[in-house]
Amino acid sequence: MEEQEIGKITHYYGHISVGIIQLSDTLKVGDSIHIKGHSTDFTQTVDSMQIEHNNVLEAQSGDMVGIKVSQKVHVNDKVFKLI
Repeated sequence: MEEQEIGKITHYYGHISVGIIQLSDTLKVGDSIHIKGHSTDFTQTVDSMQIEHNNVLEAQSGDMVGIKVSQKVHVNDKVFKLI
């Protein structure tokens, strides 16, 4: 399966397990993503996504989105979409 880089992590809120992604491409609810960094490497499905605390189904390049993550992520971890 191929991967396409779509953004990077800019913040992580551990108490609610939410990572903030600065997108460089589109992302939709239901997409499978791979988050990879120095000590991070896991794949998950995007179950929900928020922009400014509002639920959205799709986000575009340039958007900052918050997603619930299944594991801890770190600032500057890269986010890839499985295609």
